[in-house]
Amino acid sequence: MNKILIVEDEEKISNVQKAYLEKEGYEVYTSTTGLKALELFDSIEFNLIILDLMLPDIQGEEICKIIRNKSDVYIFMVTAKSALEDRIEGLNTGADEYLVKPFSPRELVARVNSLFRRLASNNTSILSFDNGNLEIHKDSRIVKVKGLEVSLTPNEFDILYALAINKGKVLTREQLIDRVFGMDFEGFDRTVDVHIKNIRKKNRGRQQKS
Repeated sequence: MNKILIVEDEEKISNVQKAYLEKEGYEVYTSTTGLKALELFDSIEFNLIILDLMLPDIQGEEICKIIRNKSDVYIFMVTAKSALEDRIEGLNTGADEYLVKPFSPRELVARVNSLFRRLASNNTSILSFDNGNLEIHKDSRIVKVKGLEVSLTPNEFDILYALAINKGKVLTREQLIDRVFGMDFEGFDRTVDVHIKNIRKKNRGRQQKS
């Protein structure tokens, strides 16, 4: 059973989201503070974090960074900030998706279901490029550059894998979004650009260290 952690300071909102997600068969935990969320994260292996940015103790961006340094768990960042710059900053912080308030519980459930459908349909394999200098391990979701592991977020890995299995083909942004996020993706089209920029930066960093 997939485990989900909702980090939301308004209990009424988190309780409604929890009820909707539990109807779908997910095991859901909630936290109204950042400190409690981090304690739960350290004690339970979650498959998804739904993280509100406005918390009473620790800002959501900081929690996202702390979690991302420990794990590649999927993170949905939730906020009322809708500006393009805010969305890009959220993705750069380590979030995989960016949800702008207000949104309905049914939309949240649809996004969560879409995520786990994508994960369930992934095939296991290992791709190798550049005489073995680049390895993409689909089963363990690990990327290695010259033998050194590169830390990618889940969406960064999915984008890299989609590009790798379509080597030699030119994919439009829309085609890449369809392959990685699915037809029901409702984010903004710059999402892919930000992720690709981060992938290149991380790969260059590993190459320089090797």
